[in-house]
Amino acid sequence: MKGVEKTGALDIYVLGGGIGLADRVSRCFNRVDVNVIPIDDLMISPAPAAMRASVAVISTRAVGDSAAMLEECQRASVMPVIWVGESEPLSELAAHANLHVLPLEFSAAALRTMVAKLAAQVRSPVPETREANPFIAHSECMSALLHEVDMFADCDTNVLIRGETGVGKERVAKLLHTKHPRRSRHAFVAVNCGAIPDGLFESHFFGHAKGAFTGAAGAHQGYFEQADEGTLFLDEIGDLPLHQQVKLLRVLEDGAVTRVGASTSMNVNLRVLAATNKDLPRLVAEGSFRADLYYRLAVIEVYVPSLQERGVADKIGIFKSVISVVFGEEVLSTLPDMPPWLTDAISKMRFPGNVRELRNLAERIGVTVRQMRTWDPQRLQALLAHAQRTQAALSERSPDVARWDMADRTRVLDALTTNGWRRQETAQYLGISRKVLWEKMRKYRISDTERVRA
Repeated sequence: MKGVEKTGALDIYVLGGGIGLADRVSRCFNRVDVNVIPIDDLMISPAPAAMRASVAVISTRAVGDSAAMLEECQRASVMPVIWVGESEPLSELAAHANLHVLPLEFSAAALRTMVAKLAAQVRSPVPETREANPFIAHSECMSALLHEVDMFADCDTNVLIRGETGVGKERVAKLLHTKHPRRSRHAFVAVNCGAIPDGLFESHFFGHAKGAFTGAAGAHQGYFEQADEGTLFLDEIGDLPLHQQVKLLRVLEDGAVTRVGASTSMNVNLRVLAATNKDLPRLVAEGSFRADLYYRLAVIEVYVPSLQERGVADKIGIFKSVISVVFGEEVLSTLPDMPPWLTDAISKMRFPGNVRELRNLAERIGVTVRQMRTWDPQRLQALLAHAQRTQAALSERSPDVARWDMADRTRVLDALTTNGWRRQETAQYLGISRKVLWEKMRKYRISDTERVRA
């Protein structure tokens, strides 16, 4: 079983219910680095010291064939469970998407495949990123947001996360995932919808079968499969073109995907969290975003406040927390306290890029102070002045940039119309590559609907 051999040893706890299940599992993994451990009851516990990946294989005879009972036992387990049961009630159990089931007459290949899938999920948990100080929430609006996250975290309902660029929408999505009692044990798959090449959408999201196209030397799991039982985070959902939106909607409605080049579909059970800094209702009114997809994604809406809305206390809290992480405990203990003039200057600054921009400045200041071992006023004031000049330059250029973008959009649209919307000929007409043309069409939100209008 390649999925296990490549990643090292695995513990499989087996509760047989008097059907010799442990011996059968052992034979299935005869030449694989796997420890099959028979157990006598449901008090399952993983290997304590080595933190090895663990999977349980349990006969339904040990607890009964009730789906509700099996779900309850699975929720109490600290590892993924594969249930082995009679063929007749198997269809009822399989209908519960969060149960992994095999018939009594399972093949070695079927068991190895399922164990490999679950072992990969155990070995690849959601990485715990080192945050400067997760979710500084001195402000009332931020406290309200965290309360909403706690309230909706254990739901399987889709959530739309709104907010300006740089406010931390992905961090909110990860928090919703990690607080879910079941999905937190599975994958968190983050996808930037604005960065998916047009011709590769199906392969990226649906996966492909071996030999589906030139270069497909092996089968590939798409994002939907990777997020099965877990969470799929769709960032920049407002940038998804219309013809791709309908394909996403179909999966959300049917709960099934078919790999490119495959003839059979497979069920997926995932929670979708989407994020955007765009006004989706306005895009729906303009015809560039599907209303049915919007309603499917925005069952629950969460708004992440901007840094300006959060106020001075959160701003200073984030700044100090980033500084402390950059310094580290050892360096921090050797430096004098942060001078009041610096925190006062930060409190008066505006950060259009929100938390991302503030963290960037804090990290720059932190690295400078760490190297100099002093809060040098002249050097730090120069950094603050540079940041403010950059902000001013960006705000002054934005109207010109908007006008230039509109002119470029018109040029691309005219070229498409002239060349009958044939991408290759249009790219040659403009003197650019087809990839650059596609990127311009995505940036300016040019879709085939405008061809109809023309």
